[in-house]
This record gives sequence, structure tokens and C-alpha cells, in this order.
Amino acid sequence: MILRSFLRSRWALALKTLPFVALIVLVKFLVHGQQAEFLTLNSLFGAIISANIFLIGFLISGVLVDYKESEKLPSELSSHLEALTDEVSIVWQNKRDPVARAFLRELAEFSTLTVSWFYKKTRTDAMMKRLTGFNHFFLAFEPLTQANFIVRMKQDQAAIRRLLKRADTIRDTSFLGTGYAVAEIITCILAIGMIFVRMDPFYESVFFVSFVSFITIYMIMFIRFLDNPFEYRQTDHLVEEVSLKPLLDTQKRISAAINEK
Repeated sequence: MILRSFLRSRWALALKTLPFVALIVLVKFLVHGQQAEFLTLNSLFGAIISANIFLIGFLISGVLVDYKESEKLPSELSSHLEALTDEVSIVWQNKRDPVARAFLRELAEFSTLTVSWFYKKTRTDAMMKRLTGFNHFFLAFEPLTQANFIVRMKQDQAAIRRLLKRADTIRDTSFLGTGYAVAEIITCILAIGMIFVRMDPFYESVFFVSFVSFITIYMIMFIRFLDNPFEYRQTDHLVEEVSLKPLLDTQKRISAAINEK
């Protein structure tokens, strides 16, 4: 249990990087044992490392913009769902009309579907159709409440639709795939070069090979995880994933509103 918690912690990505670094170091030992190191250390290696770090920094600055926006989406979705719940609860407490109770149940199901949608178990088209279905309840509310109440609910509906589409765009769009390819190519060339470079003493070269390999591979994997913060898995949770706790809390609050008498 402790090991599983550790693997899902902030060190999970580092642990995923270690096998690649271990493979590079192993190959370095094999090449050294065969005395096949034919490259000499010069300033070009430093230039390649600097260029790769610069490119990785550029990629990080790009994906962080979408990531910071993604962090807000679940909480904003939950806020609009709870605003709808408040409006419908007022109608229910005032009129005791079954339509209001039915809409509360619909909101509870929609919040559950939203979490399922983030896990890619529900299609986006199905979410949009379900969201458009709110219009039937709005029509039924016309004789039960004031027009400004319905206007506010329509605004929340539009905001939910906009947030879902934005999350869908972030999830399906990769930031600068060509940039990833260039960074990966440079990292591979750099790793191969460090394997065949002659550096004395040998154990110092092993240290620098493992250090540079770990940093560059780790950062590329880190960027890929940041590029899709909605890549949720049932059994492999990473700290880079955007938390869905606001939506889960909203489910409980809507269920509590349904049970109110």
C-alpha cells in the first residue's frame, strides 16, 4: 500500500524515467568495456545540451498556459452546475412541482456523466445532447418562476457548453508536435554521443551521462503529461492530472438537494 502510494506521488514520473537512464548507463558500460569510445569531449556537446534545454523550456512555457487554464475548468463547471441546482431548488421549495424534482435528478445524472466524460467513457456528442435537453425543463419552468430565473439558468447552460468544448479542445490538441519531435531527436543524439564520448576518469563520465540523460528525458516526459492534463486513468493517477474533486463534491451537493423535503 505504501509502495503504491509512493508510485502515485510526485516521484512517479521520476521512477518512469529511471529505466531509460539505466539502459543508457548500461550501454555506456558495455561500450567502455569494448573500448569503442571514439568521440572526444568538446564544446559542441555543451552547445547541444544548451540548445536542447532552450527548446524544452520553450515547450514548457507553451503547455503551461493551457495547463493553468485546465486547472480552472472542473471548478468552473461545478460552479455552474451548483448555480443551476440552487435555482431549481428555489423553484422546488416554492412550488413543489415535480418538474423541479425531475430536473434536480437530471442535474445529478449530468454531473456523473461529466466525470465519466473526463475519463473518456462518455462521448462529447452525448454530453452536448444531454445539455441541450435542459431546454425542455426551462420551457416547463416558464409558468413556475420569473423570467430572469430562466435567463440565469440559460446562461449557466451556455457556460457549461463552452467549458466542455474548451476542455475537449485541450484534450484533443497537442501543443507543437514538431517541437516534441525535435526535442526527442536532440535528446537521442545527445545520449548516443555521450555513450561514445571518451571522458576520463570513466566514472565521472558515467555520472554526467546519467545526470544529463535523466534531466532531458524527465523534462520531455513531463511536458507530454502537462500537454494533456485530462488524461485520466483508473489505475495510474499522476499529480499532473487536473483534480476532479470539485465535480465529485458537486455530485454530493446535488444529491443532498434532491433529498431535501
